[in-house]
Amino acid sequence: MSLFSTPFDPARDTALVTGAGNGIGRAIAQGLVGEGVSTVFADVSEERVRAAIGASKRPDLAVPWIGDLGRLEACDELLAAARAALGEVTHFVHSASPPRREADHVLAVDRRTWQEMHAVNLDAGFHLARELARRLIDANRPGSFLFLTSLHAGTPRNLAHYSTAKAAMAMLVKELAKTFGRHRIRVNALVPGAIAAGGFVADPALARHIPLGRLGEADDLAPMALTVLSNRLSGYVTGAAFVVDGGLSLTNWFEPPVLG
Repeated sequence: MSLFSTPFDPARDTALVTGAGNGIGRAIAQGLVGEGVSTVFADVSEERVRAAIGASKRPDLAVPWIGDLGRLEACDELLAAARAALGEVTHFVHSASPPRREADHVLAVDRRTWQEMHAVNLDAGFHLARELARRLIDANRPGSFLFLTSLHAGTPRNLAHYSTAKAAMAMLVKELAKTFGRHRIRVNALVPGAIAAGGFVADPALARHIPLGRLGEADDLAPMALTVLSNRLSGYVTGAAFVVDGGLSLTNWFEPPVLG
């Protein structure tokens, strides 16, 4: 049997995906249940979660959860719900992120918007990963975590609240990978480019800056995500960042914002 035909062990592997209602999180969660992995689809929108599960190849393996991960109590509620439904969660994907608005540049972004962006991306990601890891360590089981960061972890985006949150997540991946590695828990990052999905409305003109000649789609990310998550395919990979951008990172296409 080909290694690529069995990337996961449905008898032992389970997953939790945040931001699973749309965009990249949705594509990854659908890919996991398609591989036979029982998966919690977590999102702030019940409508999106129901639609994502309904469009999955194996909706019977999907567990819906609705809540705002900007609240620490909600993170604990999600952990409890995931454990009740699946037992130990072996694979964790953190894709949840508040919507971005071009108007929220440095001189305009308010404190609440700043805090929400960091709370969902960074605080929730850290809390969920640490608690899931603690459970796996106690059970002496391996795991694989994946954080969705951004090209703008290293390149200004005119949205300081977003870029700084993603930059912090990029370092968090390395910190967690270094700490959890001895316990057979791998932690990596997926770095999307201009993906026309989720809350990002891409300008088609961006395609001229992309060597592969087109904007990306959520389904362009899912195969790489599943490959990195798989302990059978990527068992010796941790602390790494995988860029999936069609070559967009070879240029910096954002101009400074117009202030007024």
